[in-house]
Formats: sequence, structure tokens, C-alpha cells
Amino acid sequence: MARIPKKITQAYLEAAALHYLERFASSAANLRRVLQRKVQRSAAHWGDDAGQFAPLIDRLLERYQASGLIDDKRYAEAKVASERRRGRSTRAIAQRLAMKGVANEITKKALDEHEGDDVTAARAFAKRRRLGPYRTAKRSELRDKDLAALGRAGFAYEIARSVVDGEID
Repeated sequence: MARIPKKITQAYLEAAALHYLERFASSAANLRRVLQRKVQRSAAHWGDDAGQFAPLIDRLLERYQASGLIDDKRYAEAKVASERRRGRSTRAIAQRLAMKGVANEITKKALDEHEGDDVTAARAFAKRRRLGPYRTAKRSELRDKDLAALGRAGFAYEIARSVVDGEID
């Protein structure tokens, strides 16, 4: 049994946006996509024109940005710090922020300002995934697989090699 989407109003959009922001940090572009999906579902069901709600979304986002409720710079800085702790590479972080709609210059600035680097992130990734020096057995037999895992995670070969062939600090 499919749920009937609510009819779009200014109050509904605002409540939906605030409810989303209570649960998740978001960039302006990401919140726009979330609200547009709600509008699309509702418009398809009720036979409305989805384009007529674009100005409502625009005004809502402008108001949230002016009040500081949404700030792409703060969002990018927090996301970079979080992703570095998880062991994500610079490439992976930049790609994730691009998917969330953060501008490249904001992403680059947030990455430059953060103190972490790819070597530290690669070590954190290897530790979390138990690669290289964090393996308990068969370290030399699985060296190529460990290098491949770090490569797929976005780390350069030299960094991956130094981490896999290195020792635990």
C-alpha cells in the first residue's frame, strides 16, 4: 500500500526542510534536491506543476543561508574532518562533497585548511580495514590485495606502498 504524498504548501516545505536538517547536516544544493524530490512526488500524485514550487524552495534556502542554518563552508569543513578521521583520501572526500553539491573552491579551501594528509588517512584506513601492518597473518601473500584496496579508496600508489610495507607506529 503506497503512501499518498502530502500536498505541497509553504508550511509543509518548511517543516520538511527543518525536519531534514534536524537529522542531517546538509549543503544548500543537497537540501534543494531533497525538497525537489518531495515536490516531484507530490506533483505527480496531485497533478500539479512541479515548477511552480521552485520559487518557494529558493526563498526558503535563501532565508536559511542568511540565518546561518545552512552554510556550505561549515558543512565542508566538518565533512572533511569527519572523513579524514575515517581514513578517506583527498580524492574521495572531494568526490563526496561534489555529490552533495558543494562548490569546488569551497571543497579545496576546506581540504587545504584541514591539518590531516593522505598518509595519515591511509594509515587510518589500513587500520580500520586491517590491511598491511595491521594484518595478523599472511601479510606478504596479501600485499597486492592491500595495495589494490588502498588504490580503490583513492590513495596514490606511493602512499599505498609506504603504508602497506610500513610498520605500525
